[in-house]
Amino acid sequence: MNIWNTTSDFILLGLFNHTEAHLFLFVMVLTIAFTSLVGNALMIFLIHQDARLHTPMYFLLSQLSLMDMMLVSTVVPKMAAGYLTGKKTISLAGCGLQIFFFLMLGAGECFLLAAMSYDRYVAVCHPLRYPVLMSWQLCLRMTVGSWFLGAADGLMQAAATLSFPFCDAHEINHFFCEAPTLLRLACADTVVFEYVMYICCVLMLLVPFSLILISYSLILAAVLQMHSREARKKAFTTCSSHLCVVGLFYGAAIFIYMRPKSYRSANYDKLVSVFYTIFTPVLNPLIYSLRNSDVKGALRKLVQWLDHRVVPFLTF
Repeated sequence: MNIWNTTSDFILLGLFNHTEAHLFLFVMVLTIAFTSLVGNALMIFLIHQDARLHTPMYFLLSQLSLMDMMLVSTVVPKMAAGYLTGKKTISLAGCGLQIFFFLMLGAGECFLLAAMSYDRYVAVCHPLRYPVLMSWQLCLRMTVGSWFLGAADGLMQAAATLSFPFCDAHEINHFFCEAPTLLRLACADTVVFEYVMYICCVLMLLVPFSLILISYSLILAAVLQMHSREARKKAFTTCSSHLCVVGLFYGAAIFIYMRPKSYRSANYDKLVSVFYTIFTPVLNPLIYSLRNSDVKGALRKLVQWLDHRVVPFLTF
């Protein structure tokens, strides 16, 4: 097979066809993506505005919402534009940027979720020492570290993926540029790089996931020893929200990146990618708002403010 000219563009085959059923699914995906952006933006706004939410826990949650917004913005606009205009091409630089941002945000969320689990461990197991063990300085360091490690992973994998020569068949059977899918088009031996990438993904997933499991094992042991039913209920409510988010994110990521190559299918990969790039970001603010009394209180306060300030102005 001839080596493809790298000045040309890739073609994203996309997720939907132009049928009535797929048009309905496309509108549903766009609606969910828009809801995700609004929900996460609202979460960031509430955390910024309400003084009761100015704690390390909610600061980390605002960073999670920011990452989710950026993840949706990285994938959905290009997919929607390709479906509506029929222009499904993407340049080599554009493809590299999608790979970089996707990996940066994915790896960043892994470490951020580990930081959030440590925060919950300190809050439940060492509540009196919380200001010392979970200081704002440590919180900011963990946040910056999550962004930095994610960016380093994204930059290395994007640069390495785009360094390969690509063949004539430059159609990507996906709705965005993802490193494993792009490697299938390479006209060179990618076995060593795929093995290294697999190890990196395992480390990026399993190291933070192991820390999360350790944190919640210690939390569970501490909660079971609590004598107050109200304290146990509050601890379980707060931690269960985080566990739901962890389960959704890591379940999809492990399915994509830790399966043997022989078990991979392009169609299954696309469906799972939809789940953790579009559906999971919309679930995060719903899970935290519905199961968190502080967030519900801040939202209620905002609604009351709008009712007293905006509604009279509109009726006038």
